[in-house]
Amino acid sequence: MSEEWIIKSDRLTKLYGQTAALKDANIRIKKGSIYGLVGNNGAGKTTFLKILTGQIRPTSGNFTIMGEETEAGYRKARTQTGAIIEMPGFYPKLTARQNLEYYRIQRGIPGKDSVDKMLELVGLSHAAKKKFVNLSLGMKQRLGLALALMGDPELLILDEPINGLDPAGIVEIRNLLLKLNKEQGVTILISSHILTELENIATDYGFLSRGELAEQISAEKLREKCRAFLEIKVTDAAAYTALLEAEMLCSNYRVLPDNCIHILEKVDNIADYSALAVNHGIGLLGFEMKEINLENYYMNLVGEREEAEMPKGEV
Repeated sequence: MSEEWIIKSDRLTKLYGQTAALKDANIRIKKGSIYGLVGNNGAGKTTFLKILTGQIRPTSGNFTIMGEETEAGYRKARTQTGAIIEMPGFYPKLTARQNLEYYRIQRGIPGKDSVDKMLELVGLSHAAKKKFVNLSLGMKQRLGLALALMGDPELLILDEPINGLDPAGIVEIRNLLLKLNKEQGVTILISSHILTELENIATDYGFLSRGELAEQISAEKLREKCRAFLEIKVTDAAAYTALLEAEMLCSNYRVLPDNCIHILEKVDNIADYSALAVNHGIGLLGFEMKEINLENYYMNLVGEREEAEMPKGEV
């Protein structure tokens, strides 16, 4: 792999009828990275992960995993890949240990002690004898992660792995993933709607919107782009933004619903922006300096794309 891409897709597309669940996605994931896949429900995250793991086939385009691009190559690469996509098919009447032992034998993974090792690794040793049906959602997520980690994979593909975990459990799983990445060099592709948690671990991001890759960016470059902004809420956003451009010569702003405006350029004197509204008889409802976080950045990015795609005259 020239750039050590462990995953590389070119114009990858999946259609369901006339609907594109994934469209022309060119995704690049470096070996040794923690890649955060961000998107709303229906953005194409799970579709992409299912293609990689062989659960569904793409309609068009191509992809490589660990440099492999044939069906035989995919099968080889997937033996070195652990994945959680939705909930694995565990047997409800078997215990946590019995379920893992079943899959260990099925996959030909040597060493019976690997089951207890995985249970300990994900913090489930105390629940080893509990039947799957009696496990909490958080415990089921941990068991899924234990299954994904069996066989010491080089690549870990995780779809919403911290769903259902309490705050302490989220921290434990986060630390485990960081340890696997830093100490064992495991590449991790992770999708999550808990964006604040992705900020704690991701080295790179891919932002999906309506099946398309809106942007791909490193965490380092994202931090450079994420800066403070001024949020103003007024009674008349149209009138205020006209004044903003005419009197403040400000063009780098974004209008959100409910007459909320984000001023994204550097603000030297914030009092000038409140005075602009007051001096022209526009009601000032809110006024606050804020920091752009991952969620803000994604919403702004997706909002701009959706506005650009919206037919003229449509509101």
